[in-house]
Amino acid sequence: MTLNSLPKIVDRPKKRLGRGHGSGKVKTSGRGTKGQKARETVSLKFAGSSLQASWLKRLPLVRGKGKNKSLRVRPMIVNVKYLNSLKANTEVTLKSLQEAGIVGKTVTLVKILGDGDLSVPLTVKLPCSKGAVKKIEKAGGKVSAKEFLPNGGDNGGHKESKKQNAS
Repeated sequence: MTLNSLPKIVDRPKKRLGRGHGSGKVKTSGRGTKGQKARETVSLKFAGSSLQASWLKRLPLVRGKGKNKSLRVRPMIVNVKYLNSLKANTEVTLKSLQEAGIVGKTVTLVKILGDGDLSVPLTVKLPCSKGAVKKIEKAGGKVSAKEFLPNGGDNGGHKESKKQNAS
């Protein structure tokens, strides 16, 4: 085994603060000493900005960890290499991927990306990246959903708005 053949680790482990001297994060738990940033849960997000306080107070109060999280639903990414497990000339839809066990039953959005090789001709009816479209067509398959074909830019598999088409 060599270093370049090790699997990629995507997520860093969570910092465990205040868990004893061996952790290296004792006493102030990585917050430095004193000051507003060292106190408990004081947000300085808009400190020093020119935002009006009245505008800030009109926003809904959202508590908890997910308050800065985007509300946009992102598609589940499926790479081309995982489509090799499907039979030749299969129609690839969300339902067929769920039946094959490639994605879970709760997934609602899927996008096909071009990592890996494809050796099976398939008819894909899902959003695809430019690289994935090339590999699917090279394997003898086709991407039949016209609205999902990348046109100009990678738009996440969604139809472009009418404003963008007009320009």
